[in-house]
Amino acid sequence: MDNAMAFFKRNRGYARMKDLKEIGVHPRTIHKLHEGGIIEKIKPGLYRLSEFSDVNYVSFVDVCKAVPKAVICLLSAADYFELTTFTPWQVYAAIPHGSKSPEVIYPPTRFLHFRERSFVPGIEIVRTEAGKLRIYNREKTVCDLFRLTAVAGEDIALEALKNYLAWSKNNTGELRRYMRLLRIENKIAPILKGLTHS
Repeated sequence: MDNAMAFFKRNRGYARMKDLKEIGVHPRTIHKLHEGGIIEKIKPGLYRLSEFSDVNYVSFVDVCKAVPKAVICLLSAADYFELTTFTPWQVYAAIPHGSKSPEVIYPPTRFLHFRERSFVPGIEIVRTEAGKLRIYNREKTVCDLFRLTAVAGEDIALEALKNYLAWSKNNTGELRRYMRLLRIENKIAPILKGLTHS
């Protein structure tokens, strides 16, 4: 058990079953740790120390560890960048269109399939106390919220845009670049004009 715990701690609280087996940890030991609440099962074959549960944004890192191609998006990204006062109960993550929806046991996760044009731009790598995560930047997040109002809601999209303008001090150059890239200008430009000229 000490061997297993040392491995978890060396790897920022995470471990895969195959790596634990390679260092001689028996599956029974993992089962005991899980049953005792010492580790949490993120997905089949991936575990995290429960003591890391309170670390900021650990749920985002969980998803990115479980699904290496996943990118934190929409409401979760808006929450991370403080573009909204709404705190989602599940993690929103984008995966490439055509990918099979992954089996993530914890945290509750909603996967959205993005086509290449909307999946690739705006990915940032953020290093946190819990580890690295992939997340869309502010501009991409605002555009995605307007692009997918059926998922996020128009009120949150508008709140995010207002908070973005406050953060950027009404500098809209980079936002407009993403609006063109994602072909969402017609939806955002009239609102943007009203907000920046009011």
